[in-house]
Amino acid sequence: MRYTGPKVRLSRRAGVPLTRKAVRYFEQRPYPPGEHGRKTNRRSTGDYGLRLMEKQKLRWYYDVSERQLRRYWDTALRKPGASGAELVTLLETRLASVLLRAGLAPSIYAARQYISHGHIAVDGRKVDIPSYLVKPGQVITVRQRSRAMQPFVAAAEGIHADERIAPYLSADHAGLRVTLTRRPEREEIVIPVDEQLVVEFYSR
Repeated sequence: MRYTGPKVRLSRRAGVPLTRKAVRYFEQRPYPPGEHGRKTNRRSTGDYGLRLMEKQKLRWYYDVSERQLRRYWDTALRKPGASGAELVTLLETRLASVLLRAGLAPSIYAARQYISHGHIAVDGRKVDIPSYLVKPGQVITVRQRSRAMQPFVAAAEGIHADERIAPYLSADHAGLRVTLTRRPEREEIVIPVDEQLVVEFYSR
């Protein structure tokens, strides 16, 4: 199942801020949540615990369920490249991830909601599946009837965009339009996760 509770709590459990919003809160409370959070020693975690936490961080960062992540792992194993890099690339080309990276949504959770509520189109056709895998050359847009909504007015002004858009995306914020120009390279994807530990977790 996907986690649907407080998102900042996840960052505190992971030990790193997983969203932009979590950065400020994490700086104030950099220890795990709960009554004994201040006394928790992250360094005492064993090898299995470390690998499990990296896998969980990857799940939480992309907001996917355990079943979904396992399915992506099985797909990555069948690819010719390094399994860890292939896994991250697959997650990065999910429709929700592309919306976030392009600056059309403030968080992965907002991106999922925009898609599920029918506000997003791919190549002119409505897509309401956040896990939809975008292919190079496909164009993602906000549907015309949704463009006057406040979140998309803000997105059109570039409020959610990073200073540097991912090099594998072509984004037109004013036009609420983004194109996946090519397949992402692993070194271009910045995430707070060591995917090699995830590989070791699934390969045990």
